[in-house]
Amino acid sequence: MKLTTAGESHGKGLIAVIEGLPANLKLDIEEINYYLSLRQGGYGRGARQKIERDTVEILSGVRNSLTLGSPVTLLIKNNDYANWSEVMSAEKADTSLRRLTKVRPGHADLAGVLKYGHDDARNVLERASARETAARVAAGTVAKQYLKEIGVEISGFVKAVCGVTDEKDYPFEALDNAKKSRLFMLNKEKEEKAVALLDELKENGDTAGGVLEIRVKGLKSGFGSCMTYDQKLDARLAFAAMSVQAVKGVEIGLGFKATEMRGSKVHDEIYYDGGYYRKTNNAGGIEGGMSNGEEIVLRAAMKPIPTLMCGLNTVDIITHESVKAASERSDVCAVCAAEVILESAVAFALAQTVAERLGGDDMREVKERYALLR
Repeated sequence: MKLTTAGESHGKGLIAVIEGLPANLKLDIEEINYYLSLRQGGYGRGARQKIERDTVEILSGVRNSLTLGSPVTLLIKNNDYANWSEVMSAEKADTSLRRLTKVRPGHADLAGVLKYGHDDARNVLERASARETAARVAAGTVAKQYLKEIGVEISGFVKAVCGVTDEKDYPFEALDNAKKSRLFMLNKEKEEKAVALLDELKENGDTAGGVLEIRVKGLKSGFGSCMTYDQKLDARLAFAAMSVQAVKGVEIGLGFKATEMRGSKVHDEIYYDGGYYRKTNNAGGIEGGMSNGEEIVLRAAMKPIPTLMCGLNTVDIITHESVKAASERSDVCAVCAAEVILESAVAFALAQTVAERLGGDDMREVKERYALLR
């Protein structure tokens, strides 16, 4: 299974092409639109979300809501293109408009113009923008529907916002409640504290990041491999998470906390009662690069959004003068969006791993093969 995305932040639209989906997977377009809407929500989002109302259009690979086995192409149109057509036209763009030379620290701006030989960071930021993740949420929701057919579910919540941290552990069934709150947090007291902090940051032209926890339930053991490094499941999930804009760290299970503890308190002891089981899940559902049947627990650290309305010190790439960085339209905090995007990124990486092991040209074959696994 393979995913390719294309499109610019202010271009005509975003496209996702999924290759390798089996035939006869029933796609729920309303569920895709639901997650696209969730990606645009959350406390601290900026004005762009008021312009765009993301919905998906299926261009190929599906008939009567069922996949055909051919590549599935998804389109999300950018409503804002109407305001940017003169700037972003593929044929006759006025490149003097909306030119960005005051490169922004923390963005791809400077590294990108140096790498690709541009004199306008707009040629970099339009693709590097987190707007690209709308296509990945659409594709990731398709992957969720594929996984759900074999009984695998994915959910998550916001664990921390700018140092305001919820240390409590929650059962998987409680996680969907997070989507009903302003910051996708489950602890209301922590959430109110985080909201107040975001209000203060907005007043000062500053931004915030946070920690997102993603959980996977129902995946049987043996997905991934200990035999080759590139097939290790934890490596694949870490890659998927780190591919999301602004994610700077990933941990699975106890993660970094395991370094503070002795081995006897870290490793999950194994028992047998008609089947193997563990009483703890410090490994986060993955041992030796393979799923072990327990819930997968992954956390990702999102840095503060690097476009600050107060502007950071930088250099103009044309004059080389010291200036304040450009302030594109921006969010104060996008942890809710990041949580939805991470669910999608994890879902697609898992779907790829499942498809490798199970194969199958038809969803019936996929489900039958999964049912035979111990």
